[in-house]
Amino acid sequence: MRTRLQLAIPAVGLLGLIALAGCGSSSSTTASESTEAATTSTSASSGGGAGTVDVADNPKLGQVLVDSQGHTVYMFEKDESDESYCNGSCAKVWPPVTTKGQPQAGSGVSASKLTTLKRDDGSTQVVFDGHPLYTYVKDEDTEDAYGNGLDQFGAEWYGLHPNGQKSEGSSES
Repeated sequence: MRTRLQLAIPAVGLLGLIALAGCGSSSSTTASESTEAATTSTSASSGGGAGTVDVADNPKLGQVLVDSQGHTVYMFEKDESDESYCNGSCAKVWPPVTTKGQPQAGSGVSASKLTTLKRDDGSTQVVFDGHPLYTYVKDEDTEDAYGNGLDQFGAEWYGLHPNGQKSEGSSES
């Protein structure tokens, strides 16, 4: 009886370790997936990566500039061509369009109007015709332009036409 018990205890212990290792591995994968999802979400919302600016027909505003995902981009009237005044909580609502290289001009966009600026956080923001560019978190669909004409964080926000003029059209559905 004692021999069986001596053999059973290490076997039970080994099974416990295997079960624990399995849980740890599963948990680790989930954490990794969560980190990847958070990173992807941040990159998408901030417009990071290619920094492509294109033109799209918006049913509410007409032809406007859009980011690489087709979302309306906005200018902040408080900004200057070489400085963004939207940081911290502002940048969470109005994520800046950023790039890791030269911004790319899509069809209908004049490449000579695209430049960049260094943000306070060290990232590189895309600037069009002297206007640092942003997206708006409430614009979930590519046809949304809910940020147009809003007065938030000390100034008004507008979509931009390909000629560099702000859109004064209605953002309401």
